[in-house]
Amino acid sequence: MKQRNEQLPPGIRGFLIRMGQIDRRWIYLAVAVAIAAPMLTRLRFPEVPGRMAQATFNAIESIPPGSRVLIAYDFDPASAAELEPMANAVLHHCASKGHRIALMALWPLGKQLADDAIRDILLEYHPEKVEGVDYVQLGFKTGNEGVIKLMTTSIAEAYAADASGKPITQIPLLEGVRTIGDFQLIASISAGTPGAQQWVQYGDSAMPDAFKFVAGTTGVQSSQLLPYYPKQMEGMLIAIKGAAEYEMLVTEKYPVTRSADRLALGRERMGPQFVAHLLLIGLIVLGNISMLAARGWKGAAR
Repeated sequence: MKQRNEQLPPGIRGFLIRMGQIDRRWIYLAVAVAIAAPMLTRLRFPEVPGRMAQATFNAIESIPPGSRVLIAYDFDPASAAELEPMANAVLHHCASKGHRIALMALWPLGKQLADDAIRDILLEYHPEKVEGVDYVQLGFKTGNEGVIKLMTTSIAEAYAADASGKPITQIPLLEGVRTIGDFQLIASISAGTPGAQQWVQYGDSAMPDAFKFVAGTTGVQSSQLLPYYPKQMEGMLIAIKGAAEYEMLVTEKYPVTRSADRLALGRERMGPQFVAHLLLIGLIVLGNISMLAARGWKGAAR
């Protein structure tokens, strides 16, 4: 080890030591460039779908066209950067497959996000869809998990009318729907409580095997949901990575010809993460090499 250290050219050793002493402001600048450049250029990288994203895609594909699907917008704008891309992709996927979609929210601002998705995704790519027949906006309902419990016995008691005030008994899409067990699939796009965990605990557990359940979640919340996959949850999308993988699966089978960027938000947001992660890994490696050069290989190996 000592001979190897002595054979290291002094110029190279000095350079490596200086690199370890670089002013941290240059590192901050490099990280800023690594994040800003992919954002400005809208850099995208191909994604390799993981088993959770594939399972989510398969769950929605597996139910027959015309099935009733309930999508719960259990998040607000603070988590939209992670969750909006997957919510958009789920909505487009369900509409493309021909499913009939009910949207609801357990978070107050979730209703506004669902309204935006109806306008920007559902009606942008599927203008033929008819409100009340192909989709319905139920809106926000206060009560947290109590709403889910009530919907396992009577949706009409939880939602007497949709968001526009129309009685649900007059909505063709909900004809014959008495409980959440009459939906073939439920998807919760969840940022916390109430959200996917409560749908499993109070919805799926009360009506096991009545419907398929999939979820999209923030990275922070994912550890709470992993124990439920794959038994109670057939599919799970985790953070922006899961959104990017699922987006690719959906748009490969159901491409769009206009406003395609709206279904590529996950992949665009993965670009800065990927470049920044590569930079940080490189800096860690360089820092360790610089430390070894400064201490000498023999001292570092002890």
